[in-house]
Amino acid sequence: MPSTAATVSTTLAKRPAISQLDASPRTPSPLYGLALAVVVGVFAMILGRWIPIIGGPVFGILLGILIRNTVGVGPVFRPGLQFASKQILQWSIIALGFGLSIQQVAKTGLESLWVTLITIIVAFVSAYVLGKWLGIPSRLKTLIGVGTAICGGSAIAAVTPIIKPEDHETAFAISTIFLFNIVAVLVFPMMGHWLGMSDAGFGMWAGTAINDTSSVVAAGYSYSVAAGDYATIVKLTRATLIIPICLILAVLVAWREKKQGSAGFSLRRIFPWFILWFLVASVLRSSGLIPEAMHASLHLLAQFLIIVALTAIGLSSDLRRMAIAGIRPILLGLGVWVAVAGSSLLVQHLLGTW
Repeated sequence: MPSTAATVSTTLAKRPAISQLDASPRTPSPLYGLALAVVVGVFAMILGRWIPIIGGPVFGILLGILIRNTVGVGPVFRPGLQFASKQILQWSIIALGFGLSIQQVAKTGLESLWVTLITIIVAFVSAYVLGKWLGIPSRLKTLIGVGTAICGGSAIAAVTPIIKPEDHETAFAISTIFLFNIVAVLVFPMMGHWLGMSDAGFGMWAGTAINDTSSVVAAGYSYSVAAGDYATIVKLTRATLIIPICLILAVLVAWREKKQGSAGFSLRRIFPWFILWFLVASVLRSSGLIPEAMHASLHLLAQFLIIVALTAIGLSSDLRRMAIAGIRPILLGLGVWVAVAGSSLLVQHLLGTW
């Protein structure tokens, strides 16, 4: 017959530690993870204002990755982080529509349309060819291609709900795009002066070959005020093309699911409805129904929502899984970026718009 001490020891061994019980509530609320993403996102936004060349979204994902891979993020936060990285991500894209004037794009963007379309085609073709050669996973390849072709982190955020990549793939793509944005800000103005480019020519080049809006603005205005104005308009036109890109990707994903015989296949289910609401928001802004006094607040809201969403993605990203991919995604990002920058210069040279 076992002793009383042995019985007590066996019973205690079977019971979980008190700290483990306290660490994970029985019914985790999404509010925990959402609150964490918001708090870290506020710090990221402040840092982005302090160092605008990097920007809040990049700081958000970097801070998230740092926290996730040092102090760690417990299971109690996961429901809220998942909500922020998906639902709030879609809300942020809708909010961006309130800052887009369709009339302005239609009036000034036609000049850059051909260059923009060609560079986008080059981006996707080079991403596919180089990605296949380097053995990059399909979704990561798509994210890097879209981010380079359209508008960096915002484009990656827009297509994420459609192709549903892993969080570490999204983080890797944004980090790769960010790396070449910084290089472009430092290198493009010097190259523009060396090539003797006009203000409009450099603005066209910066607007079509640099990804993130803040980096386009930084490079453009460091060249000249006129170049900065032109680059911003070109970038705005380029950003609108995320709408047809998302629709095309949605159709491709739907076709693939149908071909694979996925249960419950539905184009309506996979359609990116948030893009439709993005268009509605843009029309409301352009129609004048949104008071002028609200424009700045709506723009700030859109920025903050996308920072919170990308922060949540960073908080969910495991560097060990990112490390498995090695240097190949960075080489892919470099190859696509060089192809886009070179094709933009070539088209302008052929059209005589330097």
